Amino acid sequence: MAFDTDFLERLRDNLPVSEVVGRRVRLTRRGREHTGLCPFHNEKTPSFTVNDDKQFYHCFGCGAHGDVIRFVMETEGLEFREAIEKLAPLCGLEVPRTGPESQAREKRRAGLQDALEEACRWFAERLAAPEGAAARAYLKGRGLEDVTLQRFRLGFAPDQRGALRQALNARGIDDHLLIAAGLLKQPDDGSAPRDYFFNRIIFPITDRRGRVIAFGGRAMAADAKAKYLNSPDTELFHKGQVLYNLHQARQAARDGEDLAVAEGYMDVIAMAQAGFPAAVAPLGTALTEAQLGELWKMAPEPVICLDGDEAGQRAAHRVSERALPMLKPGHSLRFVTLPPGEDPDSLLKTGGAAALKALLDQAKPLAEMLWAMQLAGRRLDTPERRAALRHDALKQTEAIQDQAVRAAYRRDVFERLDQLFGRGQAKGFAAGRSGAKWGRATPGWQRGGWQKGGWQDRGQPVARSRPLPPPQTALRRRPAQVLLALALAYPEAARARAEELAMAELGAEDLDGLRRALLDLLAEPADLDSSQVKCHLRDQGFSGLLEGLSEASVVLHEPFLTEDASSVEAQRRMEYWLRRTQESVRGAQVSEEIRKRAEDTLAESGVGEGKTEGHLERMRADISAAEDSTAHPRVINRFEKKDSDD
Repeated sequence: MAFDTDFLERLRDNLPVSEVVGRRVRLTRRGREHTGLCPFHNEKTPSFTVNDDKQFYHCFGCGAHGDVIRFVMETEGLEFREAIEKLAPLCGLEVPRTGPESQAREKRRAGLQDALEEACRWFAERLAAPEGAAARAYLKGRGLEDVTLQRFRLGFAPDQRGALRQALNARGIDDHLLIAAGLLKQPDDGSAPRDYFFNRIIFPITDRRGRVIAFGGRAMAADAKAKYLNSPDTELFHKGQVLYNLHQARQAARDGEDLAVAEGYMDVIAMAQAGFPAAVAPLGTALTEAQLGELWKMAPEPVICLDGDEAGQRAAHRVSERALPMLKPGHSLRFVTLPPGEDPDSLLKTGGAAALKALLDQAKPLAEMLWAMQLAGRRLDTPERRAALRHDALKQTEAIQDQAVRAAYRRDVFERLDQLFGRGQAKGFAAGRSGAKWGRATPGWQRGGWQKGGWQDRGQPVARSRPLPPPQTALRRRPAQVLLALALAYPEAARARAEELAMAELGAEDLDGLRRALLDLLAEPADLDSSQVKCHLRDQGFSGLLEGLSEASVVLHEPFLTEDASSVEAQRRMEYWLRRTQESVRGAQVSEEIRKRAEDTLAESGVGEGKTEGHLERMRADISAAEDSTAHPRVINRFEKKDSDD
């Protein structure tokens, strides 16, 4: 059975060669290519390369060469059809069933493309004709050169109803095909078909191979209902899956140009003319998941360069949120914020290519855009508002599907929170896992081990005294300590409750640092058991905290710390201790509020003002009672009643 060329192109486009080859060959990315040991002959030095942009693999040693289909045929001994049937499900494609149907479909699509190509030529002829004078003047006024008009094949649909239909009918293209191609529309009343575009500058829209599949039109009339109009969806064209200038931008990106996403046709054309050929644009809507996928096939970090007005910024926000679930290691977005009221086209006119280049060079990473979105319009003057920021920022990262990227974003949020609230670097964090160790915030850390009262040079722990917290503080820490001890003892349960564990307020910076390091370990692809997790954490400088979590004063509160339990049972107990931890933190906050109120009252009161010694003693008792978190409701009621009596 012969497969139509469109199906084969979609299969190759949607299935990177490196993804399939990487299942058999260990590949290393080097620039735009991947390298590895050739699977077709024995070698010790890699001479096998894979290029996703060009959709082929090649071995400089034995000469093996082919596309993703050829690779499966050669490595698995399959026939052509068998290889197609194996690959199609991997990219969500359905294998065509019958030969005649496939041939008829390919013939129909070829007819549509011929009609669109003929229409493109006719539109270009009209732009060059006397009837296109006003359109030419407009384009010249926008700064477009003749070579640019030809490069983008711009045209004009005259203000003559039926002109396109009549011209293409005369060239042998019937109405049925013109309607299917989106060039004519059939009125509901059954009257003769009408041209879809008239009195508009025409922008041809092409596929990956540069074939015309649709058009965009800009109205020349000031009172037009729609300033810009795109072809309707057809068998060849789906607006949410295509990017304007995709074909030319792909080649430019392969040649090393920075891939940039603008908002409209004129932005892209102006950028290309000014020396930014790898520019594309969505077709009147925010970027879709399919369009983001197209971008990442061309470049790992395309730059989103939208208008500087509120609408442009809202579009940038939608793009950033839509990209989150799709992020993968090495694939992200960068963002350029244009001056208010500017778009790439206008900026090029006022500041030239240098102004736009300076902005593109300063493009901000996606993580920074997301953080700015979280801070926008927020007041952070109360603990509750700061807690809401923490909750929302961490919750946003949960949309990321890739485990490693999600963990990296969670670390980034914690670090930004620490910087924002003036606590410095989070305890338990450092730049990496080699060289400088995590836990450097703890005094005594030196490269290679603990010094002076810490680890000995041989790396073994030595006994050292740890200052004991005040009794009431120790009691308040207890629920969080038990919670972390459970998480350490049952990593599988902790992994299942990672989101709740990340959101919980622990009320202590040292425990918070341990929690973060633990969550990072749980996010790693390797499934570490309890002893391995603890070993890693000791290496990161948390030996003292781990020692404290194993003390009897902590362990005696939870039977599953001395007995075996299933993951489900451990999760249930973790839920319980999560609640207890939050109650303890809230209790501490209420205690502090009561203490402050009572101390303020004591400072303002005195016997000379009619206060008795018994009154002062009761207030002192309230302050002491505030230290006991179990007494909060009782203390609050007494204190509020006393205020009303006074």
